[in-house]
Amino acid sequence: MKEQWEKLPIFKKAMEIQLLVDHIVDSVEKTDIDFEHDIEAEVLKHNLSYLKENALTIPAKIAGASGEDMLYDIKMENAAIIRKCARELITDARGIEMHGFKDIEYLDLLRKEVDQFRILFAEWVKTFDQWNYIIDRWGLFNPPGVNYDDKDPDDDIPFNPDDFE
Repeated sequence: MKEQWEKLPIFKKAMEIQLLVDHIVDSVEKTDIDFEHDIEAEVLKHNLSYLKENALTIPAKIAGASGEDMLYDIKMENAAIIRKCARELITDARGIEMHGFKDIEYLDLLRKEVDQFRILFAEWVKTFDQWNYIIDRWGLFNPPGVNYDDKDPDDDIPFNPDDFE
């Protein structure tokens, strides 16, 4: 049985991007790129590693943010990581191109896919339940109108540990 998040259009697009990145990495690794210095080859190697890591992180974070009972701040934290990784895919692609990879049509396709992903992402984030939250005391991922220093209404609920014995 498929998990709910596996059916999401954003997850499917993330998996398409991951597959495309795998092909790009394979293609770059099979290409003979001449470098004047060994450090350039090392930088390209790291660039490919970052590309793969970012492509792998995106679907994992989508899955992690897709639980119905997931708190708003956790969903937003995952969304911020997803956005960062997607934006870095474009930076990684530019780095590969700068190192002399000639088959830029693959990189252009990646840019197009990431742009399509961006639209799915923006629509997905709009579905997050802003009312399922606890106050983020760091102030980053509170719903609109909630501040990090607001009084938590749950603090007024009396708690007696003896009630649970």
